Parts: sequence; C-alpha cells; structure tokens
Amino acid sequence: MASAVKLFSGTASLYLAEKIAVAYGQALGEVALTKFSDGEFQTSFEETVRGSDVFIIQSTFPPSDNFFELLLMVDAAKRASANQVIAVIPYFGFARQDRKDKPRVAIGAKLCANLLSAAGVTRIITMDLHADQIQGFFDVPVDHLYASSYFLSYIQKLNLPNLTMAAPDMGGSKRANAYAKYFKCDIAICYKQRSKANVVDSMTVIGDVEGRDIVLIDDIVDTGGTLAKAADMMMDKGASSVRALCTHPILSGKAYETIEKSKIKELVVTDTIPLRKESSKIKVLSTADLFADIFHKVHNFESISSHFVF
Repeated sequence: MASAVKLFSGTASLYLAEKIAVAYGQALGEVALTKFSDGEFQTSFEETVRGSDVFIIQSTFPPSDNFFELLLMVDAAKRASANQVIAVIPYFGFARQDRKDKPRVAIGAKLCANLLSAAGVTRIITMDLHADQIQGFFDVPVDHLYASSYFLSYIQKLNLPNLTMAAPDMGGSKRANAYAKYFKCDIAICYKQRSKANVVDSMTVIGDVEGRDIVLIDDIVDTGGTLAKAADMMMDKGASSVRALCTHPILSGKAYETIEKSKIKELVVTDTIPLRKESSKIKVLSTADLFADIFHKVHNFESISSHFVF
C-alpha cells in the first residue's frame, strides 16, 4: 500500500506552504511551536506521521532560527517513524559559503548539509542553489529546481525588440549565457570589484548595450547594490531599458530604497522568500505550482526531468 503524504510548514515559509498545499490539493498538517522565555523553542507534529512521506517546507534565510526549526522538525518526523522525511528548502541559506575563499573560514553550506543529514532527512528539494555543486554536499537525493521555467515565459511575454541577456557579475555569466543561447540573443557581462562583502567599489560592462533592452539574470538579490549600479551604468551607456530577474529576494538593509532609486524598470522575483514590504518596481512570481507537481512526482516515483529547460 502506498504511503500517505503529509505536508507541513515551518513558520518562515507558511505563506508559500499554504499556496503549495492548495496547488497540491491537500491541507497543511498541524505543527505546534512552543517557545520558552530564554528563547529556546520546540516543535511537535499534532497528528500522526507514522509510515507517511513527510514534506517539510521551510526556507532557511536568516535568522538561523529558521534553519534550526527545520532541523527540529526533521528530527521529530524521523523519531515519529515517518517513511520519508523530505526537506523542501525553496531558498537554501548559507549557500554563498560553498568553498574556502580565504584562509580560516567555514564552509557553511557543507555544514548545513551535514546537519540535515544528521537530523535524518532522506531527500532535499530546493531551488536555484547559489552554486550547483552544493548538491554534492549531500549523500541523499537532491532535486534542484530552477526558476528558469518561470523566467523564460515571462521574458517571452515581454516581447522585447532588442533583447540582450546580462550577468551582474562574472560568476553569473554561465547562467546568462544559457538564457542567451535559448533566445539566440546577445549577452553582456558586468565586471565588478569589491573591497568587502555587499559593497561594490567599481563596475564596467563587457559587451554592447547601446539601444538594447537588457535583462539581468541572477540567483539572489541581497542589498540590491550590484543590480542598481549595473542598471544605472547600462542606462548611462545608452541602453533602452534594464530589467532584473532574480530568484531569491533577500533584499536586506536599504535594498528596497536602492531599487526604487535606481534606473531598473522592474525587478522580477519568486516567492521563495517573503517580501518585507511592497514596491512598485518589484513583481513576484509564485513557485507553488512547480513545488506541488514535484511533490506528486517524488511521491509516485515519476521523472521530474521535464521541468528542466536547461
């Protein structure tokens, strides 16, 4: 007999989990979160999960309580005799710490993978990891989804006459090149220099942007400084318009103010992370249908390769 499916959400991703549950056609399970006066907290499932395939939906953006809450829920499901414990992490936090980029630093992404494995997770479902190789940090199956299935159709609907794909930095050139090949259009790459994290000192552009409709592609937008600087520079060099499509809207610090003041026409993001406030320039695309379909396919041991455009 097939295992039952149970959907649960951590507190950080309840807004998205509710939409996924509607798309999946099943209500979210009951979870209780007990907080103690010293800041400690405890999670518990308020219904049986014995023998079930348990999907726990929780992005792990800061604070670290979000990640630890996910760990506690995974451990609780394992100890309650769940058949499978599947961690659904739309935004995988600490993914920027995927290597030792200088001496005496931690590889945070690998540590998170080890902790999830130790907690008892049997599968990971995530979206647009900052570095693809993070999949190799896990010894359990990882379903790495891409927002390209949404962004491609959005770009097509714009019907831009002089489309040019662009990367806001050298690290994003592979992603931008994949889009450029798909649309058979030109590509531009921004070269930036930093003196410290989240601060761009200087930036130049490689490629022709004059008279072009630029679409910047990236996996995350944090402070918005890089995108704003790239958009302003390209507009100054004669671009017709500049848009940005970023999967994960971290939008920390003065990001909203930076985006509003920039020459970016619009910033398109997904709902892997909730927006802290509304902005006239920011448009959100929901990923709920994609995650719901993946849940069905994983539970029924079906192929998910049809969702990978490139």
